[in-house]
Amino acid sequence: MTRWSSEQLPDLAGKTAVITGANSGLGLETAQALGRAGAHVVLAVRDLAKGERAAGSVPGSAEVRRLDLGDLASIREFSEAWTGEITMLINNAGIMFPPEGTTADGFEIQFGTNHLGHFALTNLLLDQVTDRVVTVSSSLHRSVRGIHWEDPNFTGAYDPQKAYAQSKLANLLFTLELQRRLTEAGAKVRATAAHPGYAATNLQSHAGNSLLRRLMAIGNVIAAQPAEAGALPTLFAATQDIPGASYVGPDGPLELRGSPALVGRSKAASDPEAAQRLWTLSEHLTGLSFPLAGKR
Repeated sequence: MTRWSSEQLPDLAGKTAVITGANSGLGLETAQALGRAGAHVVLAVRDLAKGERAAGSVPGSAEVRRLDLGDLASIREFSEAWTGEITMLINNAGIMFPPEGTTADGFEIQFGTNHLGHFALTNLLLDQVTDRVVTVSSSLHRSVRGIHWEDPNFTGAYDPQKAYAQSKLANLLFTLELQRRLTEAGAKVRATAAHPGYAATNLQSHAGNSLLRRLMAIGNVIAAQPAEAGALPTLFAATQDIPGASYVGPDGPLELRGSPALVGRSKAASDPEAAQRLWTLSEHLTGLSFPLAGKR
């Protein structure tokens, strides 16, 4: 069987892709591949200087805009400045295993950035999205049984691994409920999700535990697939004709590496009631709601 690669991307001339966290790692690889296919790529990044350096490596048309997913004011500023259509919104940015901390709005930093930031961005831009919303999750979503409903911020009991896993579970529940709402609204936009398998990126460098950082750095060298391969599930989820709410990951053993394919998710990530409950909680925390309700 022929492995799917970025060379099989369709012609994306005239299309626009907004990619969060696109100044390095999976986000930059995604940007470069979409640029080669002809898309106009917008690197939505917190550090403009790093973003400009990264944009120089993106073929074709690219621009950089500032976006801090840990700050609702920054997300509003980004969305208010946006004009025109977005073919693909790719919610790629994330942080992993940092020391305990909060966003500008007081949310646990991983839940606040990885989930609530993208929840807010998506709802603020959704009127302008024409084809796809892709959210990058992780196979580590399986390591938690559900959302920590009573205290999603892990106040006084912070565990970086559990908080990260919760945020990645939230990404999948968000995709599930977003697709339900899009279908109900009669929208043509599809919500999909992807995970990279085990890919060598600088994501692991945020870990607060120095031993864990060293172990993951070693793993990046001896076990992980390159970031270029890790970006393939995202590219597949963004461009291929797959059902809404699909989840794409590597097809190899334990989904660590391989060619992009539709993969399964945990029972907790497949729960429509939990997805709706998380949406309601996210609306309450961010003050934002689904913009297409009642529109057809």
